[in-house]
Amino acid sequence: MKIRNVDRLKRKLASLPIAARQEMRAALEKSAAEIVDLQRRFVPVKSGTLRKSIGYTFGDYAAQNANVRGVSGSSGTSKDKDLSVTVHAGDASAFYAAFVEFGTAPHVNRGRFAGSQHPGSPAEPFFYPGWRLGKKRAKGRIARAVNKAARKVASNK
Repeated sequence: MKIRNVDRLKRKLASLPIAARQEMRAALEKSAAEIVDLQRRFVPVKSGTLRKSIGYTFGDYAAQNANVRGVSGSSGTSKDKDLSVTVHAGDASAFYAAFVEFGTAPHVNRGRFAGSQHPGSPAEPFFYPGWRLGKKRAKGRIARAVNKAARKVASNK
């Protein structure tokens, strides 16, 4: 059996990862922006600081300092910074993102109000509901991006 146009096939196979990478990055960016938009709609707003802190970063998210107790969700386990997106909420100004998302238990205050009883606060989830709503759509979008890249490479001569 003889295979014709082996060189052309090799060129197409070599260009597939490049095309797939470009399509997947665009799909990840669109999905992350969509998830962030959902989370910003769900977040309870008092001053707007927490809403402004919601965003996404390609690669791993590093908080501004160790005292930031934000919440984050990642698109997967890829070590490639172009193919891994982290959606995050909370920064130095909105350190309380996790307290809003998960609530707090009743406790005795320390510091300025030492000795007084804090009744706790109920959870007002905004991060994970938005994440869960957007996650399925993002997976589908990424799968379509890979298929689109394969079709694009296959149709080139």
